[in-house]
Amino acid sequence: MTTRKQLWFLTGSQGLYGPEVLEQVADNSKALVAKLDAAGLIADVVWKPVLTNREDILRTVLEANADPGCIGIIAWMHTFSPAKMWISGLEALQVPLLHLHTQPADELPWASIDMDFMNLNQAAHGDREFGYIESRLGVARKTITGSLNDPAVLHRIAIWARAALAAAAGRQMRLVRFGDNMRNVAVTEGDKVEAERVFGVSINTYGVNDLAAAIAEVGDAEAESLAAEYEQCYDVVAQLRRGGARHDALVYGAKQELALLSFLKAHDATAFTTNFEDLGALKQLPGLAVQRLSAAGYGFGAEGDWKTAILVRLAKVMGQGLPGGASLMEDYTYHLVPGEEKILGAHMLEVCPSLSAKRPSLQIHPLGIGGRDDPVRLVFTADAGPGIVVGLADMGERFRLTLNTVELVEPDAPLLKLQVARAVWRPDPNFHTSTECWLNAGAPHHTCMFTVPDAKELFVDYAQLAGVELALIAADTTAKSFSDELRWNQAYYHLARGF
Repeated sequence: MTTRKQLWFLTGSQGLYGPEVLEQVADNSKALVAKLDAAGLIADVVWKPVLTNREDILRTVLEANADPGCIGIIAWMHTFSPAKMWISGLEALQVPLLHLHTQPADELPWASIDMDFMNLNQAAHGDREFGYIESRLGVARKTITGSLNDPAVLHRIAIWARAALAAAAGRQMRLVRFGDNMRNVAVTEGDKVEAERVFGVSINTYGVNDLAAAIAEVGDAEAESLAAEYEQCYDVVAQLRRGGARHDALVYGAKQELALLSFLKAHDATAFTTNFEDLGALKQLPGLAVQRLSAAGYGFGAEGDWKTAILVRLAKVMGQGLPGGASLMEDYTYHLVPGEEKILGAHMLEVCPSLSAKRPSLQIHPLGIGGRDDPVRLVFTADAGPGIVVGLADMGERFRLTLNTVELVEPDAPLLKLQVARAVWRPDPNFHTSTECWLNAGAPHHTCMFTVPDAKELFVDYAQLAGVELALIAADTTAKSFSDELRWNQAYYHLARGF
């Protein structure tokens, strides 16, 4: 991100209190903004003049909607702000809303409290008035309460801000599909028009030979220069190094990366898909190129899976600057020893190296699928630690996100012959409940693996902002509770769409 986005801070009050009180309200709200801005949020917090009438409220909301730099609004009722003034503004609101329920000072001055103090510091009932009108109008929002001197409160706001940034990125996202999705596969299908309505993502298909033509335009010297960079960044096997017997394959991999990057930039795209069933004139399935572009922040989905590409891009936006990573992942096979169950995930070539802090190995091996030359790829095992896997499925009348919290672990033994990037994990709450819930949700086999701190909370907030169903499988999930939740969701989303 080259330009910092903004969160606008709106303070509600009313003209009844007079100019001196309103000046104090403004000063107090500016002090809260300073605390928020000092907290290191992913976006700048911008103070706006205190709002005391419906005309100013509507005008400010419309300005926020129209400003591409504004990714959300934080609203706080310092005093009592009669909520009928907010109806037209809230009805017009198109950006995410955080209702902050706080007050300027943590401690009450018990011995000196008088009615002047009470009238000035009445967010306790001013925000209740605001909460009523939000609920009466059905306004989607995040509500956070507590002192801005509490790190836990600031942390929750920071998570919401990252989710709001992802929502803004979704509304601006363009996704390039090179070819269609894998033939006869159900879960990678989906309604791209509805996806643009819900997530904001423009999804368009280009011929794979458009990419092949772009590769043909990359000069040898430019590709050799990038190949030399690979030798500095990774443990490159001897046969791929300059002068090695397979160095030409590495140079072609570099041409793929340069061409992909140029193509995506030319189309202002931040996510893309490929498909091994549709390779056209490509000499090898892109592996290394995809891994490096994913590490640079692009979303990617294999086999034409644009829904997973969206998730990976959203995760990249939410996780920027945090330890850990985000990648396409696929549940491949199981370790089913009773009491020791684990999932081994991988993909053919494209797992993102952001999942590991270790230096990857750059290798070349036959793929056994796709019918092309041996592709180059980075080989590593994802780092141990907490994470999530989250998948997006088109259920016909709505999209469903299914999220499982997991613990990544080291393999039981070295994976000497599995020459692709991979991850091993134990799902919460246990293997049986996790997989049964996942299957009952109709969740996909392609997922986004996300290993940054608060990964679950980031996607929970994002789902709320996007208005998308989220089916959560976590440490406290039972098969019964999950099944019940799916049924309740089915009824809710049918009713919410109307007749």
